[in-house]
Amino acid sequence: MFSIFRRKKPTGEPDRIDYIIACLGNPGTRYETTRHNAGFLAADLLAEKLGAGRINRVKCKATYAICLHEGKTLLIMKPQTFMNLSGEAVREMSLAYSVPPERIIVVYDDVNIHEGRIRIKRSGSDGGHNGIKSIIYQLSSDSFPRVKIGVGAPSGEDMKDYVLDQLSTDAYQGVKAAPDAVLEIVSKGVDSAMQSFNGKDLLAKEE
Repeated sequence: MFSIFRRKKPTGEPDRIDYIIACLGNPGTRYETTRHNAGFLAADLLAEKLGAGRINRVKCKATYAICLHEGKTLLIMKPQTFMNLSGEAVREMSLAYSVPPERIIVVYDDVNIHEGRIRIKRSGSDGGHNGIKSIIYQLSSDSFPRVKIGVGAPSGEDMKDYVLDQLSTDAYQGVKAAPDAVLEIVSKGVDSAMQSFNGKDLLAKEE
């Protein structure tokens, strides 16, 4: 069962965090623009969109920034544990601010979704993604919303090599759309975001 024991918050930070936006990736310059870092790239765009500046505060095995959106306080985090241990950072941050899984939005790459698409889910299994597997294990819950960025499946290439290869221009369209999907979840709920983004081809040209 998910624990909500509250830890002491740093001086000068808000009393309440409404949502944690956990964006997944691997730390280090060699991984910056890889498929597996689609979540990190989306985190930077979201922070920029909300005027939060750089995501450079450090706590709970993560870098993070705090910002406001429509009266709600959001904490955008980038776990620094490497992908397979992402859940450690997410769990520590959730405990630090008493945020339950239902208000932790996880943003990450998904090889089961075509490039140029994103998909919103309310909850569910890890789908073979090691970062999500770690979060489910650490939170003892799969009841957290997800914004999945399609990076396409490899064709004859080893999966590890594929996700650590460079993100394509088409897949980056999903990265750019992810912040809007996150904000719609915060503003209008998961169902609204699913209706707005699921099945939408971001590469389709307007007539």
